[in-house]
Amino acid sequence: MQRRSFLGMLGLMSLSVAAPADSSGAGLVAAWRRWKTRFLEPEGRVVDPEQAGISHSEGQGYALLLAQGAGDRDAFERIEAWTRAHLLIREDALMAWRWTPGGGVMGEDWHNATDGDLFRAWALLRARRDSGWPVEQDIHSAITADISGSCLWPDPRAGAELLLRPSAEALATEERVLLNPSYIMPRALRELGTDTGDTRLVRAADHGETCLAELAATGLLPDWIDVTARGYESPTGHDLRSAYDALRIPLYLVWSGRDAHAAVRLAASQLAPDEPSGAVTVARGEAGEPTATSDLPGYRAVARLAACSPVEPPGAPSLDGPYYPAALHMLAALAARENSACAPPK
Repeated sequence: MQRRSFLGMLGLMSLSVAAPADSSGAGLVAAWRRWKTRFLEPEGRVVDPEQAGISHSEGQGYALLLAQGAGDRDAFERIEAWTRAHLLIREDALMAWRWTPGGGVMGEDWHNATDGDLFRAWALLRARRDSGWPVEQDIHSAITADISGSCLWPDPRAGAELLLRPSAEALATEERVLLNPSYIMPRALRELGTDTGDTRLVRAADHGETCLAELAATGLLPDWIDVTARGYESPTGHDLRSAYDALRIPLYLVWSGRDAHAAVRLAASQLAPDEPSGAVTVARGEAGEPTATSDLPGYRAVARLAACSPVEPPGAPSLDGPYYPAALHMLAALAARENSACAPPK
């Protein structure tokens, strides 16, 4: 599934002067207020302006998590209400992955995207467990059960190990499984698995980290890849490249306390800013050659997080830009706050 416009991500933008590290969380709350003004409609729909104003399950899951992290219960409840009213059209507890203004969920857009469901379930768990908000446990438990039952698949190389599929409808046979490495969020999988007692999710987190280390050893962290009985092969239906999806790999690993992971070290070296321009390499081809750079602050924030450098909450240059890098910047700031190894100094 192609989620975002390539052109919308290549624009260049100047960076503001960095402020002192935000250890209180006030900067993140202020950034959230600006982010939701730009990307969140009053009814709770997250808008992706670079894709004709569509909404997707990824955006709804991200926004739920950011609202919880910022302590914004009102926004959290509006986001969840819109999501239930418009994306919960399947027979299971998973979301349709795309909603289009004037059309709703069309064609195969009813397929789920596992990362959106994973982040929604994790946000609901955190809201109940950490914020004390009135969220019924059976909601995130039902999502977790359907991720476990429909979105995990045996690794063709080792049947006892579980892969996180990008969708319940994605390619998966005894010989070949389509994998999006950037969907692997170990912390969310482990916390949901621990809370519900579903050890399959914990096993998927463990094996996911193993797969990411194996891919890092090849020198390329791909957006998509097939896992086959013979090893890793070119992905079915996708180009073999490392680009905007793969930017989330180091983000999720650092957030999970794995800042020393081989994939994080590789990403830190490959994303390293080109001084004095400050641009980071955001896309590489099949052979690992750079194919695109950008100095958008959101992408630079991920590069800083991968290097375990301080990450400031986004300001106007980031939040006035495209949706995806602005969302990554918000997530990177939250990840930095929640990972003691890379947290801002107090």
